[in-house]
Amino acid sequence: MDYGRGLFAGLVIFSFGTSVQAAELERGDIVAPGSELEIVYDKGVWLEGPVQAPDGSLYISDVTISFYSGGRFGDILTHDPVSLDTKVLRSPSGMTNGLAIGPSGALFAASGADYGCRCILRTDPVTGQTAVVAGTYEGRAFNAPNDLVVTNDGTVYFTDPRYFGHEPISQPVFGIYRVVPGGEPERVIVDAARPNGLALSPDERTLYVAENDIGTSDIRVPPPYRQGGMDILSYELDDKGLPGNRQVLVAMDGQRGSDGLETDISGNVYATIQQQEVQGVHVFSPQGERLALIPTPTMPTNVALVESGDKTYLYVTGGSNLYRIEVLTEKRQVQ
Repeated sequence: MDYGRGLFAGLVIFSFGTSVQAAELERGDIVAPGSELEIVYDKGVWLEGPVQAPDGSLYISDVTISFYSGGRFGDILTHDPVSLDTKVLRSPSGMTNGLAIGPSGALFAASGADYGCRCILRTDPVTGQTAVVAGTYEGRAFNAPNDLVVTNDGTVYFTDPRYFGHEPISQPVFGIYRVVPGGEPERVIVDAARPNGLALSPDERTLYVAENDIGTSDIRVPPPYRQGGMDILSYELDDKGLPGNRQVLVAMDGQRGSDGLETDISGNVYATIQQQEVQGVHVFSPQGERLALIPTPTMPTNVALVESGDKTYLYVTGGSNLYRIEVLTEKRQVQ
């Protein structure tokens, strides 16, 4: 999640204002002929973290921001891709942001600051019981877990930046952590500038990271801020799942970068680029070549591929809106 400069003005503009897009749709071989971006839900506060559940529905986080929404502490929504019905599944959510489905169908959630638990949660798909997967590191709370991915063996990787929240910043770096099943959190990446979105390649040997260093850890502080790293990075995962060989997949050249990431079955990377002139979902090959561009009227925050019947949709969150567009691809499979 990244609220950018001038939160309160920006949040209203991005959530409820008119289009600022300047780019045109570039379909490439990704976007289905004749399909257009449509709004399927528009009553959120700050939507994030979409992921498809095993039953075909979509889970979405609504990061309500307590000091903006009058003391609300987040919601998890469900969305039906067929009926387009969207309703609250869990409230409060504990300020969840990124969501992921584990190999057994469990729902994993990154719970942030601002009265959240600043932890990683796992909800059992059968009993509905929720447990803490990662609560502290070296005896201190996390800063604000933001996004996460879960491998086929149940290993969790998650980012820990901070963009808002009254709680103290407890960790010395904005790092990336992993938790193997039954294990304790370990910090595995410290050389990404305020890491935000995460995605895995289909073979789970590459971890993609979206840097999103807007220059402040509390967006209530008035701008200007000095912007930091904004590139999309890749790390090779070795046989033990440890990252190395840091590479820049997409260099943003000092411009606003990406928030959430997604990959498809072919290994293409879907990135929610937040530069106003070209804001939207940019689709890159595993080599970093841009294949398609799907502009969005509001600043995009996250993205998910969703299969419904014989179609695949790309769902995009942006401010109060949930968008989708039909694409010619398949989602990365989780066993």
